[in-house]
Amino acid sequence: MPALTGRERIALHLKRQPADRVGLLESFWGDTEQHWRDQGFLKGGQDIEGRFGIEQDRDGADEDVVSHFGIDVWAAGWLNSEADPACPKTIIEETDEWKLVRDGNGALLKWWKHKSGTPEHVDFLVKDRAGWEEHIRPRLLDESLLRGRVDIEGYRKTRQQAAAEQRFFCWNGVSVFEQMAPMCGHEYMLMGMALDPDWVKDMAEVYADMTMNVMRILFAEAGPPDGFFFYEDMGFKFKPFMSPAMYKEILQPSHKRQFDYAHSLGCPVIVHSCGFVEPLVPGLIEAGMDCLQAMEVKAGMDLVELKKKYGHRIALCGGMDIRTLESNDLQQVEAELQKKLPAAMAGGGYILHSDHSISTRVNYETYAYFVRRGLEIGTYGS
Repeated sequence: MPALTGRERIALHLKRQPADRVGLLESFWGDTEQHWRDQGFLKGGQDIEGRFGIEQDRDGADEDVVSHFGIDVWAAGWLNSEADPACPKTIIEETDEWKLVRDGNGALLKWWKHKSGTPEHVDFLVKDRAGWEEHIRPRLLDESLLRGRVDIEGYRKTRQQAAAEQRFFCWNGVSVFEQMAPMCGHEYMLMGMALDPDWVKDMAEVYADMTMNVMRILFAEAGPPDGFFFYEDMGFKFKPFMSPAMYKEILQPSHKRQFDYAHSLGCPVIVHSCGFVEPLVPGLIEAGMDCLQAMEVKAGMDLVELKKKYGHRIALCGGMDIRTLESNDLQQVEAELQKKLPAAMAGGGYILHSDHSISTRVNYETYAYFVRRGLEIGTYGS
């Protein structure tokens, strides 16, 4: 098969159809690009994804990193899900290491200054149904706030650039679980699932409606994407945050409406979830998920087993243990690829990616080896 464009290649893999080679996608910590640049591996206007042939660029990754490695997929469209999208972040307390910030949901979050990652949840304005109905729900339903929730021109520009470079272009952003969590906190949300499930279901439905309303404005003005990339971190180590039954009752209806909307535009749906989410996979497939991404090994996810169980129904992206790359032992990296890649790529439907993201602990040479050998092993015969 002749070499395909990133757009063609990813479209085939998401349909689990044969391609020239596995797809290539990666997430990089914000400071990884600068770390490698400081070491002299990136010069001038070079960017990471272009250099390595990576096929997707998502919001949050430095454009230089994306282009350097030639990533196959680009993305944009992240929306502001806070109750008040125009509310400036207020720094309540600050040290050399962190800052405590009150956001547009009234939540207090601690952000670390010198490392990437999610913030520490400190306190929340909303802790129950009453707080939700008073402070958050009305503003999410306010149509006058919709346009201010997304950067339409930024989306348009990235979409045009992706088309020019023949990259597969995704809308990307959080879905309902990840919209609720920073607003009221995991503990209050999960207690609500057990004690007041109708409250959490209402929150999910309102966030789903708000998100799709923003999408309709965005796509009408700047054009639809090739696919959708939803972030939903629904697991932790060896356990999901909820049972499959609770997922189906509370979250699946909202997911299905969003995924159905994507499919109505002819777009496949990629779902990212850190943590152990295998028990939720059948429900996500029922909702319309076309591809599962990251498959975090240290949380208990197994790429090869997931391929055996679900590879005939969905594509897979990720599952390569980041701890192996962080060891910077090329023999271990080779063993990881040889152990997993032949099984994962069988029959199509696999996109090469770490099981998390590339930190500053990964040497540039290690990641370059991972990509080179991954694409060599991952090339299909004629």
